[in-house]
Amino acid sequence: MPSSVINYFSYDAAAKILKIIFVTDIVYRYKNVPERVYKMLKASGSKGRYFNSNIKDKFKFQKLEEE
Repeated sequence: MPSSVINYFSYDAAAKILKIIFVTDIVYRYKNVPERVYKMLKASGSKGRYFNSNIKDKFKFQKLEEE
């Protein structure tokens, strides 16, 4: 389901890195994210709501340059 806040996301299981590109083109890499969190984000009907409740302010992150 498309999100009004998240444009794209991907997960590197080996590194436990969740990469999220927001509709504003800002890119964040979230570190030490369990695979179950990624799978729940993927399955969520509201990506933005899941992100706010379960990822934002819960994991260390790195803001990257626009892609």
